[in-house]
Amino acid sequence: MKVLLVSADTEQTGMPVLPLGLACVAAAAQRAGHDVNLKTLMAEQDSLTALKEIIEAFEPEAIGISVRNIDDQTMENPKFLLDSIKEIVTRCQGLSHAPIILGGAGYSIYPQSALDYLKADMGIQGEGEIAFITLLERLHRKADLSGIPGLYLPEGGLQGKVRLLRSLDDCLLPLPEDPPWIPSTLKDQRTWIPVQTRRGCSMDCNYCSTAIIEGRMTRRRSPERVVELMRRYVEAGFKRFAFVDNIFNLPTSYAKALCDQIIAAGISVSWTCIVYPWKMDEELVEKMARAGCRGISLGSESGSSKILKIMNKKFQPEDVRQISGWFKKYSIQQMGFLLLGGPGENKKTVKESLEFTDSLDLESVKITIGIRIYPYTALARIAVRDNIIEPNDDLLFPRFYMTGGLEEWLRKTVSDWTAERPHWG
Repeated sequence: MKVLLVSADTEQTGMPVLPLGLACVAAAAQRAGHDVNLKTLMAEQDSLTALKEIIEAFEPEAIGISVRNIDDQTMENPKFLLDSIKEIVTRCQGLSHAPIILGGAGYSIYPQSALDYLKADMGIQGEGEIAFITLLERLHRKADLSGIPGLYLPEGGLQGKVRLLRSLDDCLLPLPEDPPWIPSTLKDQRTWIPVQTRRGCSMDCNYCSTAIIEGRMTRRRSPERVVELMRRYVEAGFKRFAFVDNIFNLPTSYAKALCDQIIAAGISVSWTCIVYPWKMDEELVEKMARAGCRGISLGSESGSSKILKIMNKKFQPEDVRQISGWFKKYSIQQMGFLLLGGPGENKKTVKESLEFTDSLDLESVKITIGIRIYPYTALARIAVRDNIIEPNDDLLFPRFYMTGGLEEWLRKTVSDWTAERPHWG
């Protein structure tokens, strides 16, 4: 079949995020014998005109649209992103009779309500590398769609239970020569190639949606295959990578093995990752530095022991301090994150978080006021208990947890604090 895959994310705030998940699906479809065209709308000045041109020229038999984000997670004046995606769906429907199939991380959190809102023909929740290929084969034969894992239909709901890959080596990461997923307009910029070595997370942070999207069981790619992929990109002229694993450092043995493979390969690369400040040792940090790690996102979220416990974090502030000190020792830049205003927060815990994070002397700090509530999380259950949301709220439209009576003081305190710290925001 002729398959058009569209990355509908048009946000260009900060570093451009390349559509890794969609590229994996594109590679799988191409290797299954389909004629695949991948379009990244983020790189287009006029996304709707670009969409019209490619549909008219390519004449697809199926159109897949990736929904990465539902909103910008900002409590004050939140930006709802599905309206622009709905415009893309409507444009595709006006230009083609091909079925429109939704997928992506954002869609997977709200498979039925997002499908109903966007008025597409169907959607796939969860990993698409196998389910999407099965769907294409059934569409080509005009066969029954029941039983396809994770497939949702507007009237029929879920057709088959979501199934996760047991080994990520069963689906290869996209290569530079696969259906072009790095827009030519971005190739001359300081592009970071996203690499995913693991899926799934069992940490159960009370606000996090990762387990909904990827499951709780951690599944890994073999370090040898990851490094071979990086080598292929280096040969194609790319030397900057972003490990997009939800947690890079767990399991520690895997993280060390991956660093050892990068070092042994002798490739000159720079990379960033996300670190959960728990169960780390200095040996891992030293290996990360030798393997090319130049920056990390330090996922501490709070500097208060009380709030960390409520968030279901496994670490304490002293763990964060020790681990941050190791990264400082090996000259790896650190971006810190604070989530303020959640359950149990008060003026004392806010000040603890600000003062603790300030004492770490990080290169940058991102502060979020109010926590986005996602379905099926502990935070959603707490929000129902505290009468912030209704039990039947599907949370497609953004809702936030903010401790009552704290918001005005919190916004002023954070504003005053960041005014004296230009690297905080």
